[in-house]
Amino acid sequence: MKKALTYLSLLLLGTGAVFSGGYLLASNSPLSAESDSETSSGVFATPVVARSLLKQDSNFITEVVDQVGPAVVRINASRRVSRGRQFPNGFNDPSFERFFGSQIPERPSQRVEQGTGSGFIINKDGQLLTNAHVVEGADTVEVVLKDGRSFEGKVIGTDSLTDVAVIKIEGDNLPTVALGDSDQLRSGEWAIAIGNPLGLDNTVTTGIISGTGRSSSQVGVEDKRVEFIQTDAAINPGNSGGPLLNASGEVIGMNTAVIQGAQGLGFSIPINTARQIAEQLIATGKAEHPYLGIHMVTLTPELQEQLNRRTDFRVEDSEGVLIAQVVPNSPADRAGIQEGDLITKVEGKAITEVSELQQSVQNSQVGGNLQLELRRDRQDIQITVQPGAFPAQSSSRR
Repeated sequence: MKKALTYLSLLLLGTGAVFSGGYLLASNSPLSAESDSETSSGVFATPVVARSLLKQDSNFITEVVDQVGPAVVRINASRRVSRGRQFPNGFNDPSFERFFGSQIPERPSQRVEQGTGSGFIINKDGQLLTNAHVVEGADTVEVVLKDGRSFEGKVIGTDSLTDVAVIKIEGDNLPTVALGDSDQLRSGEWAIAIGNPLGLDNTVTTGIISGTGRSSSQVGVEDKRVEFIQTDAAINPGNSGGPLLNASGEVIGMNTAVIQGAQGLGFSIPINTARQIAEQLIATGKAEHPYLGIHMVTLTPELQEQLNRRTDFRVEDSEGVLIAQVVPNSPADRAGIQEGDLITKVEGKAITEVSELQQSVQNSQVGGNLQLELRRDRQDIQITVQPGAFPAQSSSRR
């Protein structure tokens, strides 16, 4: 058993199939920037009727830009970074300090780092969304609108696991965006990105939705818990936090990730994920993520054959979610889940893939009950586990 689990752990590391959560919350409300009514949460500007902008006799991209562009902002963040005492070049020899002491010229003990990102205003209260990495650790945040107005931004909260942040500004007659439903996206749909790439304000790029449900490991950001939207609309540094829009001018994603060296590949956080996290940040200043504390892999006939052929561990089933590792003292460990267990059902519903278990965990409540059915030693076992809050200092775990 030990040999088999070691082999399975190595296989997981090789394939990148580590449990990374995804967030897909459906919204059934049609949205438009023309209405000032709000959702039941009172957070997002919500339309009464979504107006289709795709017309044969007009440039729908221009209409989208005219409608949404004013609500897309530039975010200038600055932070002071401390550093130790440093001497100019040529004075790094300790003997110089013995002769000259404190009179040796020093470089400043602090320096200011500045960065630029994008964001979009979600309601008339002046709350806006951007990426967490744009403002995390910032001492000052400046928000600049397309009409030239500039505001001091207050960071309401950040969530590094999903890279979502909420900022608030105080102003009158603020333009807002309308939020769409990212759960309904299909490959091939139009995608329009607006932001400030490379410091070029209000840049517009277009393309299509190239794919949905891209895992964090596929995108190369294993420390995130997001299933990304993939687009070929050009996304560059500075686009971070800006909106990805559909043909009706609704925000369907928040642009965030660019793979180094890739040609024509960009990634966005689904707006349903960003909306769910934003509501928590606005309400409490933080976001909670349900957490079991397991590493797992989807069992396939091919993996079953490899395990049975190369290890002493015998796998009788050919589908399910196989537990490769249980984090000590985690909710899964306390519930009695063991390495080598095969999860076959969650809340009475059969599952065959890791993504299905991820979805169930995400939809659960921290401290609530989650019913699992396991296969262990050819026997079916019922286990109740209480998901905990994701450990703040353990972002590599799922």
